[in-house]
Amino acid sequence: MADEPARVAEETLSRVDFTLPHSARVWNYLLGGKDNYAPDREVGEQILAAFPSIAHIARQQRSFLARAVRFLVREAGVRQFLDIGTGLPTADNTHEVAQAAAPQCRIVYVDNDPLVLVHARALLTSTTEGACAYLDADVRDPGAILQAASDTLDFDQPIGLMMLGILGQLPDDDDAQSIAGRLLDGLPSGSYLALSDGTDTDEALNAAIAAYNAGSASSYHLRSPERIAAFFDGLELIEPGVVMTSEWRPAPGAIGTPVEVDAVCGIGRKP
Repeated sequence: MADEPARVAEETLSRVDFTLPHSARVWNYLLGGKDNYAPDREVGEQILAAFPSIAHIARQQRSFLARAVRFLVREAGVRQFLDIGTGLPTADNTHEVAQAAAPQCRIVYVDNDPLVLVHARALLTSTTEGACAYLDADVRDPGAILQAASDTLDFDQPIGLMMLGILGQLPDDDDAQSIAGRLLDGLPSGSYLALSDGTDTDEALNAAIAAYNAGSASSYHLRSPERIAAFFDGLELIEPGVVMTSEWRPAPGAIGTPVEVDAVCGIGRKP
């Protein structure tokens, strides 16, 4: 039926609480996007007032996503991606970067924010040679994610697991480590983990995130660089290792020393 997508979108949006800020929409605001609401903008401005560099961290993370996907497609030969914690579509989404380099790439996006899912289904369209799928699932249920992703991805071939900013939404270190491990356990040898998260290395940022957590529908939890690096235990780290987000293979032609940001990232290969 022609009205079916509209009906699904309407039902999905009925689950959105527009009265509370949400991390995906606040992040969209910090990136200069338009898919946010007054509570998101209010919190975004509060965070910017307390820690102006947060917008730079947001941009650096988005830039790392593009560099990571290009590396995985062009140098590692990956043609499949599982992107968990998709966020609201902006520029240089995973499938756009991947399919620009290899049109046959297949991507599964995972999020449990209904607004994200509506926008993803409407805006994230695949090449005819490749595929895009969108899962309404929670990172805390790796088994369900892997099972549903197998409808689109070939689990006999390497997969790029993208986890940018998502493990920071899990408050417990052991839970986060377990979830990352269970997801990687379900992927074949030769797969990769690309991960980035904010660090607890600046008191002003710590205070800003604490204020955000106090009034938000979701929360974010900063960790030490060493704790984030532990998510790569058992993987073969790709040079330059786990480093400040702006330092991971900066784009050719980048001038000067990378700007310091309170976030780290890395890519590791599953043996």
